[in-house]
Parts: sequence; C-alpha cells; structure tokens
Amino acid sequence: MKLTQTKEELRKALGELEGSVALVMTMGALHEGHLSLVRAARASAQNVVVSIFVNPLQFGPGEDYEAYPRDLEADMALLGTVGVEVVFAPAAEELYPREPLVRINPGPVAALYEGKTRPTHFAGVLQVVNKVLNLVHPDVAFFGQKDAQQLALIRTLVADLDIPVEIRSVPIKREESGLALSSRNAYLNDEERIEALAISQALIVGRDAAARGGAPDSVRALVQRHLEQAPGVTLDYLSLVDPETFGEIESGTAATRGLLVTAAWVGSTRLIDNMEVLFHE
Repeated sequence: MKLTQTKEELRKALGELEGSVALVMTMGALHEGHLSLVRAARASAQNVVVSIFVNPLQFGPGEDYEAYPRDLEADMALLGTVGVEVVFAPAAEELYPREPLVRINPGPVAALYEGKTRPTHFAGVLQVVNKVLNLVHPDVAFFGQKDAQQLALIRTLVADLDIPVEIRSVPIKREESGLALSSRNAYLNDEERIEALAISQALIVGRDAAARGGAPDSVRALVQRHLEQAPGVTLDYLSLVDPETFGEIESGTAATRGLLVTAAWVGSTRLIDNMEVLFHE
C-alpha cells in the first residue's frame, strides 16, 4: 500500500498499476462502513485507490470542519487489513492551491433536504468528486447508500458531464443495534447513542407499514410521528422520495417503492439515515 499526498505522487503511483482501478472516496475517520466500500471495490477491480480528504468546500459556516476527526495513521492501519494499492491523502492546499474560480452547479435536487439545511454542501461535494475522478481516472467508483442524496447527485454529475466511470452503491452498514455507522457517531455519549436508535427504529416502522399495505401518506406520517415523539431526538426533516430522482412522492400518488430519508439532531450531533420501502400492490 502506497501513501501519496501530492497530485504528482498520485500520478506516479497510478502509472505503476496494471489492470482495472476502483476508487473509494472518504473523509477519513474510517470505520466498518468505509471498509465495506473498500471490500466491494476489492472484489470488482485489480487495484483499489482510496482517497482521504476532509473537503473544506462542503462545510458551511459554523459546521464542524476544524473539529472533524482526523487520524491518518489509524486510517492507514485499517486500510492495510482490506487490501489497498494506493491511498491519496492530500492537504487542502494541494487540491485547492487557490480559491476555485470554476464551480460545479449541482442543480435543483441539491437545494432539497440536506441541501436545504446545508445550502453550499453539495456544490462542494461535487467539486471534489469531479476533481478526484479526474485525477484517478478509475473504471468504477463506490459510494455508500447512507448518503443517498449525495449518491443520486454524483450519478447525475457523471451522466451529465459524460465522465467515463461506473458509479456503484453499497448498502448502509449498521451496528447490531440498527444505528447507521457514521464518523459523527463518535460525538455521541452513551445516553445519546441509545436515543439515536429511534432514527433507524422509526424507519423500520415505516418500511413494515408499507409492506403491510400502508399508503405513502400514512407511512410518512407514521414515521414522522415516531421521530417527533422520540426522547432526545430533534427532527430536521423527514420525507418519502423517489429513489432515482429524489423528488418527493406527492400526496395521493401511487408508488411501488420509495426512500424514506431523514436527518435529526441527537444532542449536538446531526445524523442522517434512509431506508427503502416497498409498497404492497
């Protein structure tokens, strides 16, 4: 496994590889969820490249950019257990030697849900995704289903800009309790970790209600009620969307499948989660 920290080092390391390349992009603070992406990449290509970069452009004012956990040594140790050829871990100044003048416009979907709460977030995400795809030129890139809106926007970016890469998703990795794995889980104390379980539990209630024949409106209302009544949880948003377009499933609309997406505060930590629902016909 070779650590590269400049674009030139990355270019040289990539030039030494033979065969197909799979890319996994991360912000570090790696956990089992990230490793599941790497394992999927390992199974799909002869070489795996992992980027570790806390991207300043996707953090808004007052967000946790400075506090975001960083431990490159620990991340490298974890990656050494799953088989990675190249790690790209640049400093911010390496990727952004100056303020970018050409920016990615992420489109109307980016103004919804996560984008409504964090209005500059997805522009920053797509900026760095586009940049790293252009630097690595992978055959395939893997992203987690946990960041479902981000995944949808990355698929749109690749399609609309004709970037020659296949985008694949990997299912959400959860703890045995049901809590979705996230680097931000490290911010939760013991009591908050218990309170946070209400998020996945509410989504499961919605999934099961849909399978029993519940209509989209009733499923959405049921999940929202559970989250609003959960101790220690402050709901940011809850919606039922089309998994492909991320457009909200309107009242009275017939649907066979949907995606429940939510964000909520537990203490001072903001968590996101989602779950696919299949409606009984």
